Amino acid sequence: MQIEALEINDVKLITPQIFGDERGFFLESYNQKLFEEAIGYKVSFVQDNHSKSGKGVLRGLHYQIKNAQGKLVRVVKGEVFDVAVDLRRASPTFGKWVGSILSEKNKKSLWIPEGFAHGFVVLSESADFVYKTTNYYSPEYERCITWDDGELQINWQYEGIPILSEKDKNGKKFKDSEIFD
Repeated sequence: MQIEALEINDVKLITPQIFGDERGFFLESYNQKLFEEAIGYKVSFVQDNHSKSGKGVLRGLHYQIKNAQGKLVRVVKGEVFDVAVDLRRASPTFGKWVGSILSEKNKKSLWIPEGFAHGFVVLSESADFVYKTTNYYSPEYERCITWDDGELQINWQYEGIPILSEKDKNGKKFKDSEIFD
């Protein structure tokens, strides 16, 4: 398993070692010891989630202002462009974003620590997206930043108008959002 920092050092891209032959493949999708060594602290996952979305569906940018969630995300079917936005006011990368293609083909995972907003757009006909969280879902603390915020200038790598939920259509601008101190 190879774990590398992206342009925002705290966000990690994880590339598994894949063992394959004519029967199929095997990979280790998570190893707590290696993961914690790479990020430099202990992590406890409390919830696993799975979503399925069609092409052009954009989910995000979501975060919880209290009971913040770290997320370890991956795609088991299809392809998405996944984005993390740093919302930690004291961070040197505050307000910056980083993104990566995650797919069933590349089998990569992305670690998004607490203090980040998260979103993804489906690039394939559909995608099965699975992720572990470090805290339970707390709808009363969930917040959403609009996906097309002009200040963030996220390049979603998707041509066309994405399909959004009502919650995501009503996301706030970055400058008006609650953030982490």
